[in-house]
Amino acid sequence: MIQRPFLLLASIAALAIAAASMPAAAQYVDHDAVRCEPVPKEEMKPQMDLQKKLVAEGWKVRQVKNFNGCYEVYGFDAGGKRTEAFFNPRTFEKIGEVKQPE
Repeated sequence: MIQRPFLLLASIAALAIAAASMPAAAQYVDHDAVRCEPVPKEEMKPQMDLQKKLVAEGWKVRQVKNFNGCYEVYGFDAGGKRTEAFFNPRTFEKIGEVKQPE
């Protein structure tokens, strides 16, 4: 007979493995509510560097602009899905994206 603590640990491990193997879901945001922490201009990476990074990842970038302290990118992601996404201008970390109509 298997003891309860072992079953609990096995269940937690199985859930962790399942969660890690699932694709990351898009973090959808309300366009007007998007805000990035203020970044001094000298610490902001150039928009063109973000565009080059995304193109190297398979994106088709149509436009990059500043919006509420973030870089807002319009285009198509690596999967060909129309995308409006927001990135931290210091780190290029993706903040979120606006849900597009299907």
